[in-house]
Amino acid sequence: MDFTLGGDRLLFAETLRDVLDDVCSPAAVRSSWEDPTGAVDGLWESLAGIGVLGLTVPEAHGGLGMDEVDQVLLLEELGRAACPGPVAEHSAVAVPMLRDLAPSSVCDDWLGRAADGSAVLTAGSPADTSSGPLVLAGDCADLVVLALDGAVHAVPAASVSGRPVESLDGARRLTEVTVEVSDATLVSDDPTAVTALWDRGAWASAAQAVGVAQRLLDLTVTYVAEREQFGRPVGVNQAVKHHCSNVAIAVEFARPIVQAAAWSLANGRAPEGTVPPGVTGEAGPSTLVSMAKAMASDAVDLACRSALQCHGAIGYTVEHDLQLWLKRGWALSASWGDAHRHRRRVAVDLGMVAGSGTSAT
Repeated sequence: MDFTLGGDRLLFAETLRDVLDDVCSPAAVRSSWEDPTGAVDGLWESLAGIGVLGLTVPEAHGGLGMDEVDQVLLLEELGRAACPGPVAEHSAVAVPMLRDLAPSSVCDDWLGRAADGSAVLTAGSPADTSSGPLVLAGDCADLVVLALDGAVHAVPAASVSGRPVESLDGARRLTEVTVEVSDATLVSDDPTAVTALWDRGAWASAAQAVGVAQRLLDLTVTYVAEREQFGRPVGVNQAVKHHCSNVAIAVEFARPIVQAAAWSLANGRAPEGTVPPGVTGEAGPSTLVSMAKAMASDAVDLACRSALQCHGAIGYTVEHDLQLWLKRGWALSASWGDAHRHRRRVAVDLGMVAGSGTSAT
């Protein structure tokens, strides 16, 4: 098992960062809050042009044919930029679900368009209540991949309706959807398909959360180094240093677990040594994903609290850019299951508590 990300992957991430810094600046993210679709002009086309949207699409359909290990740093960069729109849901959730499980006719219809950006795909997590699933960009995507009644469906826009749901993060346009499903929309009725959908959504959220947490830390370190009080930077105070160092530790512990989960998803098994000695349960990709999501949610929650405290009163204002990452962090922390839910899932998988194993719920 080789967890080394390598020069090519790092170069791809640096290229994406340059594109996002140019096209998806904080000002552009702010403007997306006012756009009816929540989009940033030129962003989708730019991401398609460098291969982000088609990264996991097979080469036979015009994509790059890469895997989750190749993708993990890119998802982190999307979080770092507070990127609007269903980019992660498109490339890290919907596309792999179709690639791995959908009939060839569905793949032929959608994967090529997903790779070149001419179709917007999104995905929604299984509903926890009697209300419909909440789907990011569910009202403007061309295809919605979601779980319903124990099966995974890929539903074209013509068969999707819904109502907008107010989101804490204005760049994440959520829709409570109602869909018309049939044999033609069925991707898989195997119960493991629902788990696979949940795993991919949780992992993609975890990777983005690490990027958000890192950006919050960077913003905070810069601010406390420049902000002066009583004639000296506030960053020289021991308490402020402790806040920043605690966040740095949390991020550095979460990042490798998210990368290990990427390897696990790509290889269909957990890395050796995942289960501690003396534990009787078995770990699989789902276990690694939940470990990653729990740690990433905890890290981004801590980063949000610390950033807000270190910025002081200005951090509470909508005029300051900090709010863009605070709100994205809070949203990602809870998306596809919060830390508590995923810690319980790990405990069930490892036989520490009674439960239903690696189910999505």
